[in-house]
Amino acid sequence: MRALLRISGWIDRLSDGIGRIVYWLVLLAVLVSAGNAVSRYAFNMSSNAWLEIQWYLFSAIFLLGAGYTLRHNEHIRIDVLSSRFPRRAQAWIDVFGTLLFLLPVVLYVFWASWPMVEDSFLRHEISTDAGGLVRWPVKLLIPIGFGLLALQGVSELIKRIAFLRGLIADPFAKPERPAELEMVQPQGPVS
Repeated sequence: MRALLRISGWIDRLSDGIGRIVYWLVLLAVLVSAGNAVSRYAFNMSSNAWLEIQWYLFSAIFLLGAGYTLRHNEHIRIDVLSSRFPRRAQAWIDVFGTLLFLLPVVLYVFWASWPMVEDSFLRHEISTDAGGLVRWPVKLLIPIGFGLLALQGVSELIKRIAFLRGLIADPFAKPERPAELEMVQPQGPVS
């Protein structure tokens, strides 16, 4: 299990590194969007390529950020019932959910998207819009993003099993807030 936990740690570091890159892609998308709007409305100049770059960046943010989001337990959960269960029961739900839903779906999308990427690359597919961009790089984001999500799913599975076996602490226990971050309450009357 120690070897699996080391692999999980490596996957977590990979997801964190990609997550930091995605942060910068968000800034880049904002700058491209603002630049496109300024050039369009202030100078009456525009290009479909700039609009497509925005779409490509949004796709990269969404697809490459999915594993990072799962790593930090920030994905959407519908846990009306499970949030009331003990942490061990929640871990079992995560194990079964990962094995029965997450991994099969992401692996299927990874597998099913590859022929589309290959076809786009071999045909040198280009956007049909005037000034449009080549399409295979954005299509390549699909298997990459889902592959990264599958890797992070495996890491989360390893951590849940290790937690259930008593080998590690709860991977998603909320850390105590440091005392210096606590709001200071005023003493006595405030003037």
